[in-house]
Amino acid sequence: MADDFTDAIRRRDEVLQVMFWMRGEGLGDAAGVKELAVFLTEDAASSLAVDLQAMAGAGLVEAAGGDRFRLTERGGIEGGRRFQDEFEELMHQGHGACIDPNCDCHQLGPEACAHAHPH
Repeated sequence: MADDFTDAIRRRDEVLQVMFWMRGEGLGDAAGVKELAVFLTEDAASSLAVDLQAMAGAGLVEAAGGDRFRLTERGGIEGGRRFQDEFEELMHQGHGACIDPNCDCHQLGPEACAHAHPH
């Protein structure tokens, strides 16, 4: 029983991340089972219709016509949090990369970077 509950939470988190990412990438505010299944693990995709209904009952998604769902405000917050947790290491500034869009280094080269520091 506990494994089923844990699996359901893991699948829900995966769906929230994918829906958050799809919205952020401009792939649509609403998605159906077919669109979501492309980005999910086989396990998550196999019970997607049931999971989406449960997520709607929990206020994380809402019906958007047909078999399509969209994130609610709460679902967007939860999806964003899970997305950030999952990909946090990839979203940091790369070694030697300046992320300040107003820094002179983007025009004058790395020597002009105000954020560079010696190691």
